[in-house]
Amino acid sequence: QVQLVESGGGSVQSGGSLRLSCAASRYTYSISCMGWFRQAPGKEREGVATIGHDGSTTYADSVKGRFTISQDNAKNTLYLQMNSLKPEDTAMYYCAADPMWSCGGYLRPTDFGYWGQGTQVTVSS
Repeated sequence: QVQLVESGGGSVQSGGSLRLSCAASRYTYSISCMGWFRQAPGKEREGVATIGHDGSTTYADSVKGRFTISQDNAKNTLYLQMNSLKPEDTAMYYCAADPMWSCGGYLRPTDFGYWGQGTQVTVSS
């Protein structure tokens, strides 16, 4: 079992930055794959970024060069640093984890068994 709690969302203007955090209830070094996903109203949930146990990362094309995923195993926390935010980044952002799945370079929500409750990010133009 893994419980995940996100924080750090909010409202910013276009070009601004936010850092999302996801606190895990178990040691993050023992979780094979963690990731960030987002869902805008009326749209499907989409992958933003994942990080594997070996530190390998995968990003959606839409966020490459602007977002950075990282994790602090000492704090059992996953982060998403979001820079140069755009209005199209507006969505509910979810943290996800799976102790067994090895990421594999994919951004598929169906690969993850554990989810947080989400944190809202709103970017105004």
